[in-house]
Amino acid sequence: MAHCVVEEAEKILDKEYKVLDKGFIRLVDYCGSDSRIVQAARISYGDGTKSYREDKGLINYLLRNDHSSPFEQVNFTFHVKMPIFVARQWIRHRTGRVNEISGRYSVMTDECYRPDFDHINLQSLDNKQGRKNECVDIETAKKVLEKFEEDKKIIFDNYNQLLDMGIARELARIDLPLSLYTQWYWQMDLRNLFHFLELRLDSHAQYEIRVYAQQILEIVEKVCPIAVEAFKNYKLGSVTLSMSEREALAQMLEGKDNPLKGRAKALFEEKLL
Repeated sequence: MAHCVVEEAEKILDKEYKVLDKGFIRLVDYCGSDSRIVQAARISYGDGTKSYREDKGLINYLLRNDHSSPFEQVNFTFHVKMPIFVARQWIRHRTGRVNEISGRYSVMTDECYRPDFDHINLQSLDNKQGRKNECVDIETAKKVLEKFEEDKKIIFDNYNQLLDMGIARELARIDLPLSLYTQWYWQMDLRNLFHFLELRLDSHAQYEIRVYAQQILEIVEKVCPIAVEAFKNYKLGSVTLSMSEREALAQMLEGKDNPLKGRAKALFEEKLL
């Protein structure tokens, strides 16, 4: 099996893509491509890469039917700089391999995430873990950012004083904020990367991790354009129906009334949603 080199991917290796106010993503390395996926899928009966149309058809078939192991043959390594609170959501995807900067060995700089005015929102009334779509007024946003800056100054003044006293870095760091930027090398295969992207590109995911996921998708598309097109079609742009929903849809296509009409409202009233 030949080593995969993708011309478009080679052009962006080590290119820094800005994310949020001080973050970035870089593609450090990749192993495999669309051709590696189809080679792995066809190995069981000895066929290799065929025409573009046949390869595209196979990748679409694999993704649509959740035959996912061939996608594990493609791997990506990213260098990512992100706020700690984003990193803590990110690390929930335990299939990745991570090496992160350590505050035990390094003196942490006072780089902290500050949202822009368009992304300072009130708490959502119907989503306990999210925020309203509408941003607050300018005066409120300014007050929020002033509070962030006040806290940051106090915290980092104390942090630096502790270091000057000779206190161990591993202790001096313990009150540093979640807004502090961290960095890591993150490696993941394409199968699990697609799962990460499916969750983190969802509209319910926090904005600050969605923008990283969107940039990763654009980078991955340079390496595996056919696979990403299939992912967008069969995963990002698809819906999953329950058995009762499928049966209701079949009845509606036959011209019958929707047997589930009003069910969502009833569930909401019962606080089951």
